[in-house]
Amino acid sequence: MYNKPMVTISVTDARGRLPEVIARAQHEAVFVEKHGKTEAVMVSPDQYERMLDALEEAEDAQAFDEAMADEGANIPWAEAKADLGWE
Repeated sequence: MYNKPMVTISVTDARGRLPEVIARAQHEAVFVEKHGKTEAVMVSPDQYERMLDALEEAEDAQAFDEAMADEGANIPWAEAKADLGWE
């Protein structure tokens, strides 16, 4: 999904053709421009969820990398489990 070139439409055109724009956004990103500047991007709810999931995974990976780079004191696994109430 969304492997086609992007579509660009003006705000004025989008107003008059909103049902068509929404339909196109189900298959490809629709960039909405005002005075030649992109003001919004319309995508399907499924694509939006996938984008949020990908962003969250990237943030988690970055946080993990930062935590691994931290040279603070290590906590024994048994202590960590007890602190989390897993024991």
